[in-house]
Amino acid sequence: MTLPEVSIVIPCLNEEKTILALLDAILHQTFPYTKMEVVISDGLSEDQTRNRIAEFQAQHPDMDIQLLDNPVRRIPTGLNQAIRAARAPIITRMDAHAIPASDYVERSVKALKTGLGDNVGGVIDVKPGADSSIAFAISIATAHPLGVGDAKYRWATKAGEADTVAFGTYFKSRVEEIGYYNEELRANEDYEFNSRLRAAGGKIWIDPQIRAVYYSRSTLKTLAKQYFTYGFWKFRMLRRNPETLRWRQALPPVFVVGILMLLLLSAFFTLARVLLIFCLGVYLFILIAASAKIALNKSDLRLVFGIPLAIVNMHFSWGAGFWWSVMNPKKEGI
Repeated sequence: MTLPEVSIVIPCLNEEKTILALLDAILHQTFPYTKMEVVISDGLSEDQTRNRIAEFQAQHPDMDIQLLDNPVRRIPTGLNQAIRAARAPIITRMDAHAIPASDYVERSVKALKTGLGDNVGGVIDVKPGADSSIAFAISIATAHPLGVGDAKYRWATKAGEADTVAFGTYFKSRVEEIGYYNEELRANEDYEFNSRLRAAGGKIWIDPQIRAVYYSRSTLKTLAKQYFTYGFWKFRMLRRNPETLRWRQALPPVFVVGILMLLLLSAFFTLARVLLIFCLGVYLFILIAASAKIALNKSDLRLVFGIPLAIVNMHFSWGAGFWWSVMNPKKEGI
C-alpha cells in the first residue's frame, strides 16, 4: 500500500456548516488528493458534522479520510491525536471552519521542501460568519492591524519570516523533535508550538500567495467570548514562555487596566477625568478615522460604527481575559 505524502490534520467540533466545503476544497486541490490523507479528530460533535463526513466518504470512496474520536474536546489534543495517526511525512494543519485555496497544499509543500521555512503558512481571508452588518464589520475588524496588531497571517502582502502562522505545513519529524502541541492550552496552541520551533532554530515562513478563507464570529457576544478566551490562555502561555511576549500582546491588558484605573481615580481627581476623556477620545478617533476610510471604499457607512464597536469588543475582551487569568492562577480553564 502506497503511503500518502501529505496528511491534512483537522480538529473538529460541531462544524456542520463548513465541513463539506472544507472536504470539497481538499478534494479539488492542485496537489493530487491521491497523495494526501485527511485525518479528522472530532470532539464527538452533537450536530450533523459526522453525518456530513460519512456522506462525503460515501460519495468519494477513493479519498483517504480517517475520523477519530476526541472525547477531551480540546484543539491541541485533537491535533496531537491526528498527527500521531498521520501516515505521511508532511503535515498540513487545517481548521474545520476554514477553506483553503485550490493551490494551498501545493504551494505550502513546495515552500517547505525548498527550505524556506520549517513551518510554512499563508494569509487568511476573513469572511463574515453570517449575512448581517455586524458580522461584516467583525470580519473586517479581525483582519485589520488595529484589531490584530502585527499578526502577519491576517494581512501580510510580502513573503517573509513571521512569529506564527495559522494553518501551517511542516514535517512530522520536526514535531517529534520539538514536541507536540501543548494540551494544557485551549487557545494559543499554534503560537506556543511555533515559539518552541523558533527556539530550536526553526523558521516560520509566511507567503501571501498561500491563502485560505476563515469565517469569523457572527455576533459581538461570540466575538467577546472568543477574545476573552484568547486573552485568558495567552497569560497561561506567557507564564510558561515569557520570552515570547510581543509588544502588541501587551497593549490590550495595559490599556484595559489603565482605563479602569483612570475611571476609578476620576471620581476623586479632575486630572484623572481629563486624562480618561483624552485617552478614550484619541482611541475612538483613531478607530473611527480608520473605519471611515474603509466605509467609503466599501460604500457602507454602517462600518463607521460597526468596525470600532468590534475592535473595542476585541481589545477589552482580550485584556479582561488576560487579567482574569492573572487573578485566577489555579483556574484550569473557561
